[in-house]
Amino acid sequence: MKTLDEYLQDAERAHGHLCAGQVLGVRMAMRGLQRLGIDDPVRERKRLVTFVEIDRCATDAVAVVTGCRLGKRALKFRDWGKVAATFVDLATHRAVRISAKEGSKALACSLFPEIADKNRQQMAAYRQMPDQDLFEERWVEVDLAPEDLPGYKGARAVCAACGEDINFKREVVENGRVLCRSCSGESYYKVVSPP
Repeated sequence: MKTLDEYLQDAERAHGHLCAGQVLGVRMAMRGLQRLGIDDPVRERKRLVTFVEIDRCATDAVAVVTGCRLGKRALKFRDWGKVAATFVDLATHRAVRISAKEGSKALACSLFPEIADKNRQQMAAYRQMPDQDLFEERWVEVDLAPEDLPGYKGARAVCAACGEDINFKREVVENGRVLCRSCSGESYYKVVSPP
């Protein structure tokens, strides 16, 4: 595994800047990998699936450290608004969920009161705070269906309403009709007339 500073440099390049969320995400991912005993996540990339629970800076850092990517089906996003990630070792079927402690920001402020900028204050503190002051850690069980695993290849369905292909068993059957989630009412968008 790389050092904290090496991962922070990688995270800064990937994210575009270094911030407190990046430091927290790097530390979170390093802790998760350490707990699972995965020393080289890039070389063992097919061994790991990671769930992230927020679409903020920490998530980019988790992806950098773990090597997990949405496009490789190894990074799973759950929009729960929490600075947390669950690291799943596909080889051992063990999983650990690491979440940021609520009090970590206040503790960061108390450690560096001389730093006026809150982000810099947190960055300095998050680099050195012990894991037990930064994170809650829980061993968990994650059931992954075959269609959720990296490398899964399965039959496609076609939506009876819009005609688009549906992959990875994400179709919905209503009254005997195969529909995509959008056409079944779960859409995040609304079709409008062209401008």
